[in-house]
Amino acid sequence: MAALVLSAPKVLLVAVELAAKADIDSLSYLAAQHGSVLRKDVLLRILLTYLPETLQSEHYVSFIEEVEEGVYHGKDVDIDYAAVEKLSDEEAARKVRKLHLLPLSWPDAPPDASEDFTTLFLIRRAYKVDDEAGLLDELPGLLVPFLDHSPCIRSLMISAILPLLRRNCEYYPAQPIPQTLSAFEHFPDRAAVSLLLSETGTRGDDYVTIGRDLRGLVGPWLYNEKHWKSRAGERGRRASSTTAGASSTEGSLCPGWEQVLEWLTMQASKSWRVAVCAVDQWDGPRDADLGGYGVMWLNDQEQEHLARTYARAALASAYLIPEASIEALSGAHTIVTKVVKLLDQDPTPPLQSAASMLSPILGQDIGHVLSARNATYLRNDLLGESNILTSPTKPATQLLHGLILSAFFLTRSGSPCTVRRAGELALLQDEREQKAEAVKLIHNIGGNGSKSDDKYWIKARNEVLWLRDWGSEEDSPSPEYQVKGVFGQLKKEFLEVEILKALLANTRYSLARSLYEDSPDLPLPKKVLQDTIFAAALNAFDNASNPNRTRGGLKKCDDMIKAFPQTIEKSLPATRRIEALLKATHSLGEYRLVLKQGEPFTPVVLRVHADPISIIGKILEQNPKSYTRIQDLVDLGTYLVEAGLTVRDKPRQGTPTAEEQTDDLSIAERRVTAMCIDAALSEDDFETAYSYVVGRLSAINEPARAPPRRTSQRGPGPTASPPARIADDYSWKAALQAGKYRRTARTLRPTHLGTASANPDIRHLEQRAECLAAALRAAPAPTLQEIVNAFRRCEEELDAAVKADAERERAWDAAGDGLLLPGGATPMPGGFGVEHRPPGGGPRGGPSSSSSSSRQQQAEEAPMSLFDLSRASVRSAQRNLTALSGLRHTGGGGAGKGGDEGSAMASSGELEGDGEDGGPKRARKRDQLREAAMGTLVSGVGWLINAGPTPSERHDSE
Repeated sequence: MAALVLSAPKVLLVAVELAAKADIDSLSYLAAQHGSVLRKDVLLRILLTYLPETLQSEHYVSFIEEVEEGVYHGKDVDIDYAAVEKLSDEEAARKVRKLHLLPLSWPDAPPDASEDFTTLFLIRRAYKVDDEAGLLDELPGLLVPFLDHSPCIRSLMISAILPLLRRNCEYYPAQPIPQTLSAFEHFPDRAAVSLLLSETGTRGDDYVTIGRDLRGLVGPWLYNEKHWKSRAGERGRRASSTTAGASSTEGSLCPGWEQVLEWLTMQASKSWRVAVCAVDQWDGPRDADLGGYGVMWLNDQEQEHLARTYARAALASAYLIPEASIEALSGAHTIVTKVVKLLDQDPTPPLQSAASMLSPILGQDIGHVLSARNATYLRNDLLGESNILTSPTKPATQLLHGLILSAFFLTRSGSPCTVRRAGELALLQDEREQKAEAVKLIHNIGGNGSKSDDKYWIKARNEVLWLRDWGSEEDSPSPEYQVKGVFGQLKKEFLEVEILKALLANTRYSLARSLYEDSPDLPLPKKVLQDTIFAAALNAFDNASNPNRTRGGLKKCDDMIKAFPQTIEKSLPATRRIEALLKATHSLGEYRLVLKQGEPFTPVVLRVHADPISIIGKILEQNPKSYTRIQDLVDLGTYLVEAGLTVRDKPRQGTPTAEEQTDDLSIAERRVTAMCIDAALSEDDFETAYSYVVGRLSAINEPARAPPRRTSQRGPGPTASPPARIADDYSWKAALQAGKYRRTARTLRPTHLGTASANPDIRHLEQRAECLAAALRAAPAPTLQEIVNAFRRCEEELDAAVKADAERERAWDAAGDGLLLPGGATPMPGGFGVEHRPPGGGPRGGPSSSSSSSRQQQAEEAPMSLFDLSRASVRSAQRNLTALSGLRHTGGGGAGKGGDEGSAMASSGELEGDGEDGGPKRARKRDQLREAAMGTLVSGVGWLINAGPTPSERHDSE
C-alpha cells in the first residue's frame, strides 16, 4: 500500500497507535517515512508513554538503537491508516494535544545526561518497567546494549539494578526487597545497605554465601558517585565547610560504607562466625563482582579510605568477639591474618603453629600501643580514627596477635578468655587480676592433658612464662624494649612457684627436681623452694581423705618431702614437724573416730582443730578398752606437740624453744594420761586407773616437783631463778577422780593381789588414799581444801574398815586361845589353833598378839582431826620429804611404767622401820601416806590455820 500524505498530527496519532500496539516494525517504517515529524525526542517520548511495559526488551532494543543512530531499517509494511483517514487536520490536532506525552527529563535526572535523549529515555523506561510491571529482570536486556553509550547507564546498571536484581531474583528470591528500583535509589544510603544485607548470614550454619553477598551486593553498590559525598554536592559542602570553619572528616565520605562496617562489627558481637567468614571470604571493596558489565574505578582517596576503614573494622571485629573458645579465637586469628595480608605485612603463621613457636613480640614494635591509656579503646570508638588499637598499622596487628595467642593459651588450659579480656590484662596491668588469672591457669594445667608426660609440663611452663613478657625478655636488645604481657605485672619467681606447686600436686617429682634443684640455673632461691615444697606437702595433707600415710594425700605429702634431698634436709624444723604430723595422722587411723555425726575423720581436722589433743578423748570414748594402749596414745600426743599443732593459740614468736617444747611434751603426756585415767574409771577399771596414777602421773610429776636449785649465796655468781612450775590442770584432777571412785558391782576385780591386803575394801580404800595423795602433790594451793576433805573422808572410811577387820582378828585370836571358833568349832588340844581366814578376808597370822598390843594398835589407828593433822605436818615437814621420797621408791610402781614389783610393795600396806626395842617394827603405809601428803599441805592448807610457815617462807628456808 502506498504511503498516504498525512499531516503531522495524523502521523503522530498513527505513531502512538503503533506504539500502543507494540508494532515496532510498522513504527520503524513510519519513522523512516516521516522523519521530520517523528524526531528522536518525539519518538522516544511516544515510546516512553505508550509502549507497553510488559513488552520484552529484546523486541524494541534494536529500534532504540535505530532511533539513536537516526537510521531505520524497517521493511515496507502495510500500515492501517483507517483511524486517521476520516479525521480532519483540526480534529487530529486536538487529539494530539490530548496525548500528554511524558517528558524525557525529570527533576532528579543525571546532570551529565540532560541533552542525551536516549540516556534519559532508557533510564526512565527502566524505572517504568519496574514500577508498572515489576519486571526488574528485563532491565539488563534493555540497558546492557547501551552500557558504553553513557556512564550514567553503566552506573545505574552496576550500582543499583545489579545489586537489587541479585538480591531479589538470584540470592534470596524467597525474601525479596519490596521496594522498586526508583524507591531503592531514593533510599538513604544506610537504609539501602541494610536492605541489601538483611538476609546475609541469617541461614544458620550456611556461611559460604557471606563473601558472595558482600562481593555481589555491596561491592557494586559502592560504584555510584551519588553515594560519595566527596563528589555529590561538592560545592555546597565546600561552602558549608568554609562557613563552619572545619572540613569534612573521612568518616563522612560514604555513609553507606559506614553502614557496612557497622554491620560487620555488629555481627562480630552477635554472631561472630558471620564476621569471621565475611573477612575471610571478602578482600574488601576492591573485591567487587560487577557482573561482567565492565570495569569501574574510584579515585585514590576513596580507594584508600575503603581499604583503611575495612582493615580497621576487621580488627575491631576481632576485639568484639564475645565467645571465649578455641574456635572463636581461631576466628579472631583468621581476621588478623587476613588484615596482615591486606596491609602487605609479614605473614602470620597459623594459630597452632604460632602457639608452638612462641615467637617474641618486641617492645620496639608495640611499645607505644601497649599502654594503660589505650585501654578505653577496647570498648569505645572501635571504628574511630583516633583508636590506636584498630588502626591499620603493624603495631596494632602485632598487639592483636599477642592478645589472641595469650587468650588462646588461657582458654586451651581451661581458663576461658576473650581477646578483649586479654587486652584488659595486658593494658591495665592490674596485679591482682593477673595473679588470679595466673593461679587459675596453672591450676587448670594440672587438670588437663597428659599428666604423665614431661613434655606436656615443659611446654605448659614455657607458655606460662611467655605470657609474662611475650618472649621479649631474652630477645630484646635492651630492657626498655621488653614487653609486659598479660602476666607482666607478676614476678617470674611467683609464676615459678605456682608451676612448682602444680608439678608437685600432680606427682611430677622427678621433673620438678630436675628443674628446680638439679638445674645449674636455679629458677628459685633455696629458701623459696623449701617454703613452696612444705606448703605443697601440707596442701596434699589437707586434701587427704585417708589417714594412712602409705596411701592417697598423705603418701603424696611424704613423697614431696623426700623428693628433694638436697633442699629438704631431715634436720629442718619444718621437716620434723611434717614427719610428726604424718605419724600422728597414721596413728589415728588405727582407731574408729567420728568427730561429727555422719562425718568420718579426715586428716585436715588435725590442722584446723582448735584443740587437737582433745581428739584423743574422742578416741577413748568411741573405742572401748583403748585406754589400755596408753603408750600409743601418749606417743600420739607427743607427735601432735612435735607437729606444732598445740602452740597455735599460744602467744609465741617464731619456732618454740627446746625448753618450751619440753614443757609442751610434758603437759601433753600428763593430759593424755589423765584422759586414760578418766576413760578407765568410766569403764569401771579402777585398777588400771590406779596403776596410771601411782605409776605414770607420779613419774611425770617428779621433774615438776623437784625443788629449785640455787647457787650459793656466798659466791659471787648470780642466784639462779627457780624454774617456773608447769601449769598442769590435768594430773591432779585425774588423781582426784580416781581417789573419789567407789567400788560397785560393775568394778573390774584385780587380776592379782601381790602383798596387798586380801580385804577388797581395805585394798580399795588404800589405793584411793594413794590417788588422793598424788592429787595433793600435783594440785595448786587453791584446790587443796577439796582434796584434803576427800582424803579425810577416805581416811575415816579406811579406819572404820581396819577396825572392823581388827575386830574380826580378835575374834579369831580369842578362838585360837581356847574359845569357841565361830560356828561352834573346837580348837585343837595344846592350844594350837587351826589357821583360818577371818570372815572379813583379813590377813593370815600366827599367834595373836596380847590385848594390850591390840589396844595400842587401836590407839595408833585412831583418826586424827584436820587441826592435829596440820600441826603434825608442820613438825615433821622435813622428814616428810624423806618419807615421801622413800614411798615413791618403794610403792610408786603399778600397771604402768613403775613396774609390777613396786606396785606390789605399794599394796602391801607395810614398810620397815625402827621399833621400840631396837628391832624391826611394822609401820602402817597409810601413816606414811598421811605424813607424805601433809608434807605437801605445809605450803597449802596448814599455813591458812597458822599451823606452819607460808609458802614463801618455806621456799626461803629451803
